[in-house]
Amino acid sequence: MSKSAKIAAGGVVVGLVLLIWLPVWAVVLIVLGVPAAAYLALDPSQRRRLRRVTRKEVGR
Repeated sequence: MSKSAKIAAGGVVVGLVLLIWLPVWAVVLIVLGVPAAAYLALDPSQRRRLRRVTRKEVGR
């Protein structure tokens, strides 16, 4: 199993646990808020590099 597959599987497990323990609105807030906060925490040069890499992979 690749590293990204392990991360994705872990994310699914965490999401299911959150759905059981928290109301749906809180889970949606966490699922959308954590990646947004992580993106905003990047430097502008890191954001540009991230956008460039994702555009290249989309074109494959």
